[in-house]
Order: sequence, then C-alpha cells, then structure tokens
Amino acid sequence: MADNENSDNDFAAQASGDRTSLAGEFTDFLKENKKWWLAPIVVAILGLGLLVLLGGTAAAPFIYTLF
Repeated sequence: MADNENSDNDFAAQASGDRTSLAGEFTDFLKENKKWWLAPIVVAILGLGLLVLLGGTAAAPFIYTLF
C-alpha cells in the first residue's frame, strides 16, 4: 500500500510541474535517447512541408525561381 501512495505522490508532483512544448519534448527525447540522427530528418520534413504550404500561396512564383 505504501508503494501505491508513493506512486500517487510522484504522479501528482509531475502533474503539477511545468509543461514543456512539443519542441522541448523532442529535444529532451533526443538528449535522453542519444538519437541525434533524427534531427536532420525532422528538419528536412518540416522544410518540405513549408515548401508545399508556400507553393499554394502568392509566394509560389518566388519559390519556383529557386529551383
């Protein structure tokens, strides 16, 4: 029974702590698990997504001139 109370206290302490953003969670994941090779993949996917989004706007002619 004491283990259950201790676990409830730990849960309550973590729940009342500061909330981190998605980017902060991802950075903590990279630091904790030593998976730094994921960072360039995520940056490339985000960059391609940004190009797709901007391709449908008035900025499209300026993007097309880059290629």
